[in-house]
Amino acid sequence: MQSKPLILVTNDDGITAPGIRALIAAMSEIGTVVVVAPDKPQSAMGHAITINNTLYLHKVSAEGAAVTEYHCSGTPVDCVKLGINELLQTKPDLCVSGINHGSNSSINVIYSGTMSAAVEAGIEGIPAIGFSLLDYEWNADFEPAKHYAKKIALEVLANGLPKGVVLNVNIPKLAASEIRGIKIARQANALWIEKFDKRQTPQGKDYYWLTGEFVNHDKGTDTDEWALANGYVSVVPVQFDLTAHHAIQELNDWNL
Repeated sequence: MQSKPLILVTNDDGITAPGIRALIAAMSEIGTVVVVAPDKPQSAMGHAITINNTLYLHKVSAEGAAVTEYHCSGTPVDCVKLGINELLQTKPDLCVSGINHGSNSSINVIYSGTMSAAVEAGIEGIPAIGFSLLDYEWNADFEPAKHYAKKIALEVLANGLPKGVVLNVNIPKLAASEIRGIKIARQANALWIEKFDKRQTPQGKDYYWLTGEFVNHDKGTDTDEWALANGYVSVVPVQFDLTAHHAIQELNDWNL
């Protein structure tokens, strides 16, 4: 009899976040789950790793619990590295990250700790998916997201992923009956128009809050932003080879 798939679960909102609790519940229905997640929020950490400080890893689940859980003092990528290299005896069959509170569509994938954790697993040759829900509320309804997380995870386990590719999945803030299905999409050409809110402490020292407006310049109907705006779950295949292959010939024509 074939054993259950081994699934590594992580996130960037921290181990107590409702999103990861929902993802753990969904993955527990299809596999053996090990959780390694940050002990505090680590949003927008990107692919940061800890090299100048010590890392701490603490088991927080009781002996014999259905799910083995650890929290880590480091970043989401640290969590994946420790899970693969220190905790697990074999590579997991799947790594899932999330469910993030808020969007990781379009350019947000660059900054996302959620997606960087999935990318790190992909670098290690492990099929990986990052899940995000377009709802920043702590008490968001994750039930529709759980359904799609399980559905997509089962497909990845059954079919694998192309080499060098992980999935970026974003789920609209809609009731289950209102979600129209899944769209395979590309990353929209959108960005943040940023500014800094400059303030002063009572002592007269300047400090800044980063603010900004998200602007979508892409009018295509094949993008993640279009899918989400039209009630679909977006699935974007993401590669971590950052080479701009289309530019190589142009650069070869330079007088270098």
